[in-house]
Amino acid sequence: MIETLAGREAGGVEDLTAADLLRAIRSRRVEEERAAADQLVLAARWADLHPPESIHSAAAFTVPGSEHEEPIAGDGAPLVAEFCLAELGGVLGTSTTAAKKLVGHALELRHRLPRLWALVQTGRVPAWRARLVAETTIHATPTLTRDAAAFVDAQVAAVAGKVGPAQLDRLVAEAIKRFDLAEADPAADPEDGYLSVDPRHVTIHDDDVHFAGTMRLEAQLDIADAVDLDRALAHGAATLKALGSQAPLGARRSAALGDLARTQTALDLAGLDADREHLPPAREVVLHAHFDAGFSGDATVFGPTGRMEEGQRLVLLEQVKDWCADSRTRVTIRPVVDLNADLHTDAYEVPDRISEQVILRDRTCVFPWCTRPARGCDVDHVIEYDHDAAAEGRPQPGPTATWNLACLCRFHHRLKTHTAWTYRMVEPGRFEWTSPHGHRYRRDRTGTTPIDPAEPPDPTAIPRPRRP
Repeated sequence: MIETLAGREAGGVEDLTAADLLRAIRSRRVEEERAAADQLVLAARWADLHPPESIHSAAAFTVPGSEHEEPIAGDGAPLVAEFCLAELGGVLGTSTTAAKKLVGHALELRHRLPRLWALVQTGRVPAWRARLVAETTIHATPTLTRDAAAFVDAQVAAVAGKVGPAQLDRLVAEAIKRFDLAEADPAADPEDGYLSVDPRHVTIHDDDVHFAGTMRLEAQLDIADAVDLDRALAHGAATLKALGSQAPLGARRSAALGDLARTQTALDLAGLDADREHLPPAREVVLHAHFDAGFSGDATVFGPTGRMEEGQRLVLLEQVKDWCADSRTRVTIRPVVDLNADLHTDAYEVPDRISEQVILRDRTCVFPWCTRPARGCDVDHVIEYDHDAAAEGRPQPGPTATWNLACLCRFHHRLKTHTAWTYRMVEPGRFEWTSPHGHRYRRDRTGTTPIDPAEPPDPTAIPRPRRP
């Protein structure tokens, strides 16, 4: 049965001997690594063709939890126009961010890690291994100078790129120390270091969600705060047990901590005499969960699993029921929104009822391969709204109507406004994009599909980069 399936899928490999199979798969791996090395050369050349211009700012990475940005490659590598990366990501079938990383790695290797770059191009180091090194040297803290990066390059090249993450971290640390890139850290003093650093923190690891729908919290507290919190959690856990909870102690303490979060506000911490004007507003946590509903007789029956917009994750109906059982939870059940209804207004501003319909219809930014949740996106007029049309007695070419609105994240909204990218809605929730170089993509709530030309390109007619 296995041989039959292999023959059907691979087209004749059932006739190969074991030795032939090994040679064939090794050949495919060599071709794959050669293609990955070529991709780096082509990506670097793409960057050469697109230096920053007046309207195209230099591409950079936004640092989570910070207001500053990091360049896509280190000091000494050329800057790249940010909008050119969307075109590259489109033909690669990846997000703009992934294309940005590819170009950044290529420039880092070519300009700051030239020995490693040469080893990749001669086939001695696979591209994926070199890209791991480039990622480390680009985002090292503090930033590596060209000389420091050259030191790392020489050490890594000497062992043909065969370094693990721990060795690479030690190399970067040695480069930082050797080239005096870091100021003396008083916290490193074995006796009085604690006087120069405040170890207190609370970190919620929201990038690691358990299948049970939980997140891990890590904290370092002042002794008095820790003792006080422990007593509050013990009291909360005991209260839950007295109210009939059958959950184990650990689960009840966890629930008590969540209860503390829901009942405490910024004003409570500041006191009654606080200046309300300069305080952040009392918080409100809003979760958007979507469930399919049906009827069983006269009763409405919800499906056991649904979709939560926050994090684009599945959510269990039983878990939502537990959330709703809390007396302080406000539950808003919205009526079913007809995603195909044509809503409109004469104004330019998009009202909430239309915005909600467009968000639910699109789910994410509708640019090819972008996954930014729609609720954090701009609602864009696909055909530009003419603010002078009414005053000049002309019909509005780009009305604020469902058929003319789409969700775009801020970056791709700017891309559409300032570049030659164009798109149109061919039916509700389905869009066709055309890039400046004529590549076309179809995007709907199921994902992105390239609209290929009638004849695929001939691989033999595409020039390959020259090896050094």
